[in-house]
Amino acid sequence: MTSPGGSPATTPIGSRAEAEGYVAMVCFKHGPPRLFGVELEWTVHHADDPHRPLDAGRLSKALGLHAPATLVRGSPQLPLSRGALVTVEPGGQVEISGPAAESIPRLIDDTAADAAELTALLLDADLVPGAYGLDAFRAPRRILTVPRYAAMEHAFQRLGPHGPRMMCSTAGLQICLDAGETDQTALRWRALHDLGPALVGLFANSRRRAGSDTGWASARTEATFGTCAPFTEPPPLDGDPAAAWARTAMDAPVLCLRRGDNWNAPTGLTFGAWADGQLPGDRPTYDDLDYHLSTLFPPVRPRGYLEVRYLDAQPGDGWIAPTLLLTALMSAPMDQVLAAAEPAAGRWFPAAREGLEDKLVLQAARNVVDLGTEVLDWTGADPELIAAVATRLQRIVDDTHGRRAS
Repeated sequence: MTSPGGSPATTPIGSRAEAEGYVAMVCFKHGPPRLFGVELEWTVHHADDPHRPLDAGRLSKALGLHAPATLVRGSPQLPLSRGALVTVEPGGQVEISGPAAESIPRLIDDTAADAAELTALLLDADLVPGAYGLDAFRAPRRILTVPRYAAMEHAFQRLGPHGPRMMCSTAGLQICLDAGETDQTALRWRALHDLGPALVGLFANSRRRAGSDTGWASARTEATFGTCAPFTEPPPLDGDPAAAWARTAMDAPVLCLRRGDNWNAPTGLTFGAWADGQLPGDRPTYDDLDYHLSTLFPPVRPRGYLEVRYLDAQPGDGWIAPTLLLTALMSAPMDQVLAAAEPAAGRWFPAAREGLEDKLVLQAARNVVDLGTEVLDWTGADPELIAAVATRLQRIVDDTHGRRAS
């Protein structure tokens, strides 16, 4: 990675304005939408008792040469058979992320194969992947001891209980899409956010936390939004998204100051202030800025492409339905997508609390499913799979409507 002027990543940044320009340039890259990606994450449990604490040694033995260096120092972190890398989150959640694909069928086939391979590795160690977006059985407990997560936990604990929950107890489904051509990006950015409440409601499954009913349809969303508000909440959508994101990145607190063995950052230090010289004798570099961007967790994160982060993890192959639905919708005319999502646009918290029991979220979900099922064939997926996904989506909204009417 080099700075805008072509200098090395270790070059100091001269000002907040310089850092903002870099963020706007690298986080929103333009071109015709053609690549798709998906990342699957699961909590991990003992097969005989999901309440038992997870041991880092047991997990490292299960993953073997696929384990990341954060779990096993010096591990080669070999990819799974179809190319996905396995990473481990602070509480022992496992995640697979494969190469971007130019076709949805290839993406689904490769991801399904690697997910099955990972599940088999876990089963050999009498471990199983969780079925929900939040650990329904155990309190949050960090098992990774690397400086990054120690510093993040230190920063988040000052803000309340949600940060440790997000770090150690949540599991999400992430869908990655291109930002699109210059004249498309703002609409695609808005559409992904306007769709959010409807999709959160459709796929919410994280009501229980550590053995108790939270009262939230997606307590994972509650934890994520509450981790470091307002930076983990949905952003304002007016104006240029690249410029707005760059400002957000500058105003966000520095969570990790990678100096020595202790990465705790000074309380209240923002990256913008750091770039403007708040720490005498210690200017951030472009490498520091790239790292800072990796510690920001909004519902949609721009990384050159757009990483949709607001969906609960789904059990088994349940990730395929939201993946097909969202990729199909983002291939449809944006005016139709925005119109379908409009009844619940901005209703993130009602969607997270009530799910489809919220009347407007249910209306938007029905609209989104109706539009999405009309264009599912645009994904190129197998017709039988499309039919099964369409049936599942329709059943979700129909069952909710039936409960409300009874």
